[in-house]
Amino acid sequence: MKIKRSNSYGHVLMLLAIILAASSFPIGAMITNELSPEIMMFLRFFIASLMFLPFVIIKYGFSIPSRTMFYNYILLSIPLVTFFWCMFESLRYTSILNTGSLYTLVPAITAVCAFIVNRELTGRWCVFGLILGTIGALWIVFRGDLNLFAGLELNYGDLVFLAGCLSLGLYNPLVKRFYMGEPIIVMTFWILFSGSALLLFVSITNIAQVDWVSIESNVYFGIVYLSLFSTLITFLIINYSTVRIGATKVAAYGFLTPLFVISMSILVGIESFDMVTLPGMLLIMVAMIFILRDDSQITKAIKSDI
Repeated sequence: MKIKRSNSYGHVLMLLAIILAASSFPIGAMITNELSPEIMMFLRFFIASLMFLPFVIIKYGFSIPSRTMFYNYILLSIPLVTFFWCMFESLRYTSILNTGSLYTLVPAITAVCAFIVNRELTGRWCVFGLILGTIGALWIVFRGDLNLFAGLELNYGDLVFLAGCLSLGLYNPLVKRFYMGEPIIVMTFWILFSGSALLLFVSITNIAQVDWVSIESNVYFGIVYLSLFSTLITFLIINYSTVRIGATKVAAYGFLTPLFVISMSILVGIESFDMVTLPGMLLIMVAMIFILRDDSQITKAIKSDI
C-alpha cells in the first residue's frame, strides 16, 4: 500500500512539475535577452543549489559524497547541461517552431533510452500513448497546418537541438540507473551543484565581462524564480518521480507542457485561444490515459529500489 501511495504522489507531483516548467517559458522570454545563455544557465543552477544547501544541511547534515557517488552526480549533470546549452545554441540558428516540434520526440527517446539503460519495457498501451501524444503535441506546435509540418527542414540549429533532446532523453533513465538509495534531496543538490560547476567552467570568461549593476531588477527576480521553481523544485520532483513511476512515464508528462504553456500565455495576454489546437489537446489527454493506464510493472520495479 505504501508503494502505491508513493506512485500516486509521483503522478501528482509530476503535474506540479510540468506547471512549474511551463511557467518558465513566459518568464524566460521576458529576460532571455538580458544575459548570455551560458550565464543565465549558470545562475539558475548555482542559485538553486545555494537555496537548497541550508535545507540539506539542516535535514541531513553536510558530507562529501563518496568517489563513486560524486562521479554519478557529475555524469547525471552532463545531460542537463548539454540539453540547455543545445537549446540556447540552436535558437540562434532555428525557430521556436522547429525546436518545439523536435522537443515532442523526448518521451519516445526516453522510452528507448530507458530500455537500453535499465531494460525498462514499454507496454503496448504506453507505446500507443506515446504515438498519440507525439501526434497531439505536433498538432499544437504546427496549429494543425500540415504544410508547416511538411516544410520542416533540419538545419544546423535543428540538429543541435535534436542532440539536446537525445541528451535529455537519457537523463531520466540515468537517474534511476545511478540512484543508490540516498535521499532524493541530497542527490538533487549534488546534481545541481555539479551542473553549476560545469556551467561556471564554460561561462567564466563571459561572467567577468558582465556589468551586473546595470541589469534591471526584474531580471534578477526572474532568475530567482527560475532557480527556485523551474529548476530546484522541478528537478527534485523529477528525480523523486523517476525512481517511483519510471523514466518513460515521467517523460510522458512533457506532452502536457504545450497545454500549460498555451494556458499561461492566454492568462498573461501573450496569446489567445485557437480552436485549431483543440484536437491536439484531446489527443494528448487520451495519450496520457493510455500511458498511465497500467502501473503494475512499475510497482514491481520499485520493490527493489526502496
